[in-house]
Amino acid sequence: MTVLSFLYNNRIGRILLRPLISRSVSELSGKFLDCRASKILIGPFIKKNDINVDDYQLENINCFNDFFCRRIKNGRRPIDGEKGNLIAPCDGLLSIYKITDDLVLSVKQSKYTISRLLKDKKLASFFDGGYVFVFRLCVNHYHRYVYFDSGKKYNDRSIKGIYHTVRPIALEKYPVFIENERKYSVIDSDGFGRAVQMEVGAMLVGRIVNDNPFECRVVRGLEKGHFEYGGSTIILLLSKDRVEIRKDFQDILNKNIEIPVVMGEVIGKSC
Repeated sequence: MTVLSFLYNNRIGRILLRPLISRSVSELSGKFLDCRASKILIGPFIKKNDINVDDYQLENINCFNDFFCRRIKNGRRPIDGEKGNLIAPCDGLLSIYKITDDLVLSVKQSKYTISRLLKDKKLASFFDGGYVFVFRLCVNHYHRYVYFDSGKKYNDRSIKGIYHTVRPIALEKYPVFIENERKYSVIDSDGFGRAVQMEVGAMLVGRIVNDNPFECRVVRGLEKGHFEYGGSTIILLLSKDRVEIRKDFQDILNKNIEIPVVMGEVIGKSC
């Protein structure tokens, strides 16, 4: 039995889980991973997750979190520049769902609605009939993310919560995306109209770090922010009749199937 299986599937494990998913434990973990002593974790982490360090800029790495949110070398994540193409804002495992009657998706036993996800019924109603793109980042992924399109961004919104892991074992037991800490931006995008780009924290993620939380003009491919340690999730909401999903991705629609994508990759186009 793995540690996560014990924590989520065992009665005693679930008791032990409660403090682990709390904000205070995540913040404490984040402080340790910010200190110089945490550098001893980097080597084993690279080996365990088979990370190709040649892809990254590794100067001035003074702690584990410096390594975890490392920057990628120029040219390793080209951003598609063709107008009207929808790009992945991050590396991750992508699943796609149709939004019907406020239903976002049904993952295992957990059901999610737009209104619960956003905590804003008026905003949620705007996306009925549209799509939700869920990018699940594992610990071996690149943990910086960019804006999916250019446009006017409004002040970021923050929703306090806890920190479940985003691995499938937790998704089977808890409505993770509506319990976890999250932040999101409402963007009036040039190519896809009003959209929401959301960051969801996960177990032992000390911080979701967005570079500019205030109203401003944003540019497609510009870095939006990064996650510190832990697997995490990016959620993108687009409204009805604004996007055509890439043909080879249409088979995963509403099926809880994940496809690996990388930042800047085309995943659809505007209608």
